[in-house]
Amino acid sequence: MGEDEAATVRALTTCRDLVAGVVAKHRGRVVDMPGDNVLAEFASAVDAVEAAAAMQAQLTECNAGLPDGRRMSFRIGVNLGDVIEEDGRIYGDGVNVAARIEALAEPGGICVSGKVHDEVRRKLDLPFEDLGDHQLKNIPGAVRVYRIGGSGARPAQATAAPRAKPSIFVHPFANMSGDPEQEFFADGLTEDLITGLSRFHELFVISRNSSFKYKGKPLEVQKVAKEMSVHYLVEGSVRKAGNRVRITAQLIDAETDRHIWADRYDRELADIFAIQDEVTAAIVSILPGRVEAATRDRAARKPTENMAAYECVVAAKVLHHRSAKEDNAQALRLIERAIQLDPKYAHAHAWKACIVGQAMTYGWCDVDAGVKAIAEQLKIALGLDDNDSDVHRILAALNLRQNDHHKSLYHQQRALSLNPNDDLIVVQQGEILTWLGEAEEGIEWIHKAMRLNPYHPARFWGHLGRAYFVARRYAEAVEAVRHITTHDHFHTASLAACFAQMGDSGAAAEQVRETLKRKADFSVQKDYVPTLHYKRESDLAHHRQALISAGLPA
Repeated sequence: MGEDEAATVRALTTCRDLVAGVVAKHRGRVVDMPGDNVLAEFASAVDAVEAAAAMQAQLTECNAGLPDGRRMSFRIGVNLGDVIEEDGRIYGDGVNVAARIEALAEPGGICVSGKVHDEVRRKLDLPFEDLGDHQLKNIPGAVRVYRIGGSGARPAQATAAPRAKPSIFVHPFANMSGDPEQEFFADGLTEDLITGLSRFHELFVISRNSSFKYKGKPLEVQKVAKEMSVHYLVEGSVRKAGNRVRITAQLIDAETDRHIWADRYDRELADIFAIQDEVTAAIVSILPGRVEAATRDRAARKPTENMAAYECVVAAKVLHHRSAKEDNAQALRLIERAIQLDPKYAHAHAWKACIVGQAMTYGWCDVDAGVKAIAEQLKIALGLDDNDSDVHRILAALNLRQNDHHKSLYHQQRALSLNPNDDLIVVQQGEILTWLGEAEEGIEWIHKAMRLNPYHPARFWGHLGRAYFVARRYAEAVEAVRHITTHDHFHTASLAACFAQMGDSGAAAEQVRETLKRKADFSVQKDYVPTLHYKRESDLAHHRQALISAGLPA
């Protein structure tokens, strides 16, 4: 005020208008605005915290274009409690606690009471930092206070890029038929879709209550994306025609207003709710992969040093799936960058274990050091988030490698229960069943994974080939392995074993030559058998003998 009163008043007015707009958008009301203070009331704690986060984000954006001396930083406190209302104003301890908590926040930061934290922590993807119990002025008893992580001023050396989960909004599916029964169907499809997508920890999904506030309204992509702060939107429609129902769905990138994916489902109207389940499962299985692909493309346009933690993980996954030494090394560098950006990112720790595991399997790193690193990363990941399906998926794979089938199956079932639509978990179910001697059932699960993700990695064909081999369906095993465009010595050895079992000695001999061309000192016992994790000795003996019968060096 002392330097430039008029400019300060203008800036304050702009900030007050901005805050009032955010409050209104989050279904709150401004009770009072004395000086540079604002008191607002919300019916929902979730709305209040979302509004607080949106305010700070927009205020930060406004400040970005101003010199340091002209920037305005606000503190926000949020409390949940009863209030007394008189003549449109509110009073009481509920308000007083919020005011005291606000004083504990840093400039640009948000603090919330323990009551608010307990109400919203499972509903909002925000990191909370426990600041412990505080004695607040004129408030009896201690009040637990939490700071929303990443909010507020920090020393330069302590700042880190935030984890940028792709956020997604599902617009209520439109009923295009005018049939009231279809209205229930469309709403149920929307709700199931939101629930199904929420099981993917790497997606931030807008809640059902927020989505349904847009029901019946045309989807204005840019407007809704800004109001909901999301990257992607899903919209769709339901139309009844005779004894059939047609459902359309599409995924939109809000930044470019471009359709990333669209599909149509035509079904008989025999059992409308069975159709609802089927279509929901189909959409839920496809969307996360399409979102990840779109995010990967977005990340590819940025220099690596500017990537947020999530984008580093996405890029690392892509490199990992290529199963090449240099790509694996680059994936490891990216995943370590993600962990540096967000040390409490359980998913990143789990994927570091996965990437190290790949290097260990292919002989690109020391086995003892690899096992130690994997165990360490998975222990951290499990401690951070016991409900991350990928943590359990990778623990299942690690225990399988150590031939602990019991533990492997436990973690696999846990992963499957947490996310039954993740293609990596589903394909691993087929893989583990194969190792357990239940290859026919394993084949079904691998096929399911391929349907869930039509863009699956090439290694899915390798899993299918092994399952067919264990099931003594050798011709189908050959067909599966031949879908892999680039063969290594394991692939050619597998083909040799299949041809030997089929009685085709010429084809077997050709694959033996290809194997030795790729690895001159190849040995069945030294190189191939250690990669086999059969529970039944008979399955191991069958595989070993087939390789030797083909003419490969024992």
